[in-house]
Amino acid sequence: MKIRRILATAVVAAVTTPAALLCVTPAFAATAPEPPLGRSFAGSAAKPSLAELEKAAAEAQKAYDAAVAEEAAALQALIDEQSDEAPLAVAAAAAAKEAKAAATAKEAADKALADAQAALEELPETATEAERAQAEKDVADAQAAAEAAAEAKDAADAKAEAAATARDDALVAASRRIHLARQEKAKALAAKEAADKALADAREEAEAGACVAEDRLTVTATGLPAKVTAGTTVDFTVRVTNGTDRTLDEVWPYVKVEAADELLDVQWSTAASPAWQDVDADHYAGTVEKLKAGAHADVKLRLKVAASTPAGDGVASIAADYGNDDKSCGGTPEFYEYAFDVVAATAAPGPSATPSATPAPQAQGTTSTQPVATPTGTAGSLAATGSSSAAPQVALAAGAAVALGAGALVAVRRRKPVTDN
Repeated sequence: MKIRRILATAVVAAVTTPAALLCVTPAFAATAPEPPLGRSFAGSAAKPSLAELEKAAAEAQKAYDAAVAEEAAALQALIDEQSDEAPLAVAAAAAAKEAKAAATAKEAADKALADAQAALEELPETATEAERAQAEKDVADAQAAAEAAAEAKDAADAKAEAAATARDDALVAASRRIHLARQEKAKALAAKEAADKALADAREEAEAGACVAEDRLTVTATGLPAKVTAGTTVDFTVRVTNGTDRTLDEVWPYVKVEAADELLDVQWSTAASPAWQDVDADHYAGTVEKLKAGAHADVKLRLKVAASTPAGDGVASIAADYGNDDKSCGGTPEFYEYAFDVVAATAAPGPSATPSATPAPQAQGTTSTQPVATPTGTAGSLAATGSSSAAPQVALAAGAAVALGAGALVAVRRRKPVTDN
């Protein structure tokens, strides 16, 4: 599967290489021409891969299943707590029974006290001292028993109230648990439906050939001088880095060089294909197979500037697109444009431009071409497709708005047409 897409200019970034480097981010216009086969980016921001969406959908399903299980457990807990055989229910019933017994005992003690007091009051004047002493003792004993029964009843009442409160609290907690479980289930269902929809939409887009911008796929160029003399050949290198967490099955480096409203000849060579070959009609410099997560691949490039090329501004545009076996596809959301001067064949080449920022070291002694400064904004318009003069004209317009030396950028990204392997 090979693809093609068209992007528009949005933001210009910093100069960091021997030739002026500018970075363009896409801004889709309503009047943008349709790419071949209708294959275009589904959005300008990087989207999750199908594998990531499948994982998210599986996790959402797992969370929903857990929420359903929690709701069932909460409901059963409420049913169990409402049972008369629940431990707190049993304890509350026992405490209530004890409180009732204590109340009965207090009533009996109070009656015994009342009877003893009545007996003392009803003693006849003829009662002996011993009889009066016994009656008074009976009252005192009954008084003590009544007081003890009252204390026992108070304690039993407090115990019964505490047991009843504990059971009520448990019922409230069980009811709250089921309420919260149902709320969480509703949230989990909404998240599951959203994840399922995102996955379904992504699969539909993949089947339809829609592609996404992937800002974790990056390209950098090294070795392109600030000035190139007509009639000479210049070699430089483009490095493609896969910063995603998955292998990209096919990556297509995009390289287009223009000067004086004309395309310049560019050839490419890699370790796998060492023979020099022309970039194809869509400006792709071969194919990098199975670029693993975190890995990079270098493509050697040879720029041939005809002796008849007039002096003026030149610009090299680089990007990268990819296609996977699972039908997912996409590419770098930005162009990286390297501006340089073409010096007439009769003139001597000038010194290389001094980078505006200190490059970070790379392997094999090359210099970094990644932007290191905050982008400075200038809006661009969607350029036309093909290899017409629209690209350098847009570049000059951007260069006028941002004084970054000789050059600016174009706004067209072309992807390879779909072919059957």
